[in-house]
Amino acid sequence: MEKIRVLLADDHTLFREGVRMLLEAQGDFDVVGEAATAEEAVEQARGRSPDVVALDISMPGDGLEATRRLRGEVPGLKVLILTMHDSDDYFFQALEAGASGYVLKESAAADLVAALKEVAAGRVFLHAPMAARLVRAFLQLTGRGEEGGRLARLTGREKEVLALIAEGHTSEEIAERLHRSVHTIHSHRAHIIEKLGLHSRAELMRYAVLLGLRR
Repeated sequence: MEKIRVLLADDHTLFREGVRMLLEAQGDFDVVGEAATAEEAVEQARGRSPDVVALDISMPGDGLEATRRLRGEVPGLKVLILTMHDSDDYFFQALEAGASGYVLKESAAADLVAALKEVAAGRVFLHAPMAARLVRAFLQLTGRGEEGGRLARLTGREKEVLALIAEGHTSEEIAERLHRSVHTIHSHRAHIIEKLGLHSRAELMRYAVLLGLRR
């Protein structure tokens, strides 16, 4: 089985070295490069063809913008945010930017290994405590009977788009999968936001993730 190609993007050299040693000891990973800034991460990803970039959201440069560029400029690339920020705001901004997972640096080594494998396989990985908070919020939502009424307002196509958003796909990937233009997908997003009574793309991502956890 081919190894998972990983690019490490973090401005702390000792942390990168520790993660590299951890991954190389597993036998399932090939660390193809290291970057200390967001710009270096984008440049190396273009040239080294990693499967996953493990990226610190707070590294020099804009980590969120780097995530958007990585997802938009390198076909098939996945981004896993590896951060010290245990924050819902950072989490949803990262997902909205196209990240497929979010892991805290304080997590156990096994969590990082599992996250990289899940993200490389095309799935979304959520830090366990954060996922638990999201599930509780979703259960509160469904307990008030709001979910069914909201979803009933959506067309079949809009529900398809919402499901793909919940799986972590970008607008470009959704457009390709549904054989529609990116402009059409953006229109569907706007209609979904309006029908669900949301106020932003970040709120849409939060709702989509909650639905994804429930399925």
